[in-house]
Amino acid sequence: MIRISPDLKSWWPVLFLPAGLLLFYGTSRMNEWVEKVYSRHIFKFIAQVLSHIAGVFPFSLGEALVIFLLIFILCRIILFFRKIIAQKEGRKAAVLTAIRRIAITVSIIYFLFVFLWGLNYNRLTFAELSGLEVKPSSIDELEEVCFILAERCNNLRTTLDEDLNGFMKIDGGRRSALERAGKGYIEASRDYPVLSGKYGRPKGVVCSFAMSYTGTSGIYSVFTAEPNVNMDMADCDIPSTICHEMAHQRGFAREDEANYIAYLTCSYHPDDDFKYSGALLALIYAGNALYEHAPEKYKQLRAEYSPGVVRDLRAISDFWSEYEGPVEDISSSINDTYLKANRQSDGVESYGRMVDLLLAEYRAGKMR
Repeated sequence: MIRISPDLKSWWPVLFLPAGLLLFYGTSRMNEWVEKVYSRHIFKFIAQVLSHIAGVFPFSLGEALVIFLLIFILCRIILFFRKIIAQKEGRKAAVLTAIRRIAITVSIIYFLFVFLWGLNYNRLTFAELSGLEVKPSSIDELEEVCFILAERCNNLRTTLDEDLNGFMKIDGGRRSALERAGKGYIEASRDYPVLSGKYGRPKGVVCSFAMSYTGTSGIYSVFTAEPNVNMDMADCDIPSTICHEMAHQRGFAREDEANYIAYLTCSYHPDDDFKYSGALLALIYAGNALYEHAPEKYKQLRAEYSPGVVRDLRAISDFWSEYEGPVEDISSSINDTYLKANRQSDGVESYGRMVDLLLAEYRAGKMR
């Protein structure tokens, strides 16, 4: 009989890492099963329960947990090095114990990430669920979509308030956008039932300045099922960002789909500030695609933007330019690696695929 030493037995939780990898990659070709069993039932139940628990707190529970975790890790590192310096014997054992604890913690966190949310990367695409046919499109079609969006933005912009700088201002203030965001999902779910569900409300992040330095507009907290939003951004960015993170809360993990769902739910929203924010988001992505493939046509498009739209685009650009630097570059690199690790092969470039869904909507005659 083979006996396993007590030291080896203490390493068994590390097996959560290969278990998580097996679960994730083993279901990568089981999209129908993931959709019907996991995304619509297991995940949806877990997300609604967690988000309602987190909703009891007026602040972002996910943000509080991150801050606590950072302080805890810093304290543990300081205590570890003090212990290593103070003791002359047993240093090797102390280092091995620290490595084991880190490996176990990472393994358990990764498994929980996959089980609580990560499998949604393997669900059916939103195009398949909504009946939109994604296929190659002509430059003429892209140009037409851009001009439709530009006209919509111009018209909606005239209905909105401005601040002293002439930038679009959210009706009722930024916090009100967090409270009203769900209206768009309620309306959209009538035509797209997959977007339905009762979830906890999105949260504004207290440390939004830290998110700005990393170039992050929002983040979905997997372990608390909370959509978290950077509240320091330009007002025109906030409603669509909230709806983007709410798409993640409903199990749409792919960034390109979350962007499209943000645009879609903003389009269904009864309030013009949400409609405008969603249309502007779509115009930015479609316009960038047109600029890349047909610069001359983009110049014609840009000439159609109203002064208010131009000011809002400048507000977005000016805000993010303030935070450009090494921290933002590192964060972008980490995000790129994360996306590729979760089978979004285009990495950060996958955000551009939102345009394919816009074009599919246009061809289907569903563009609102």
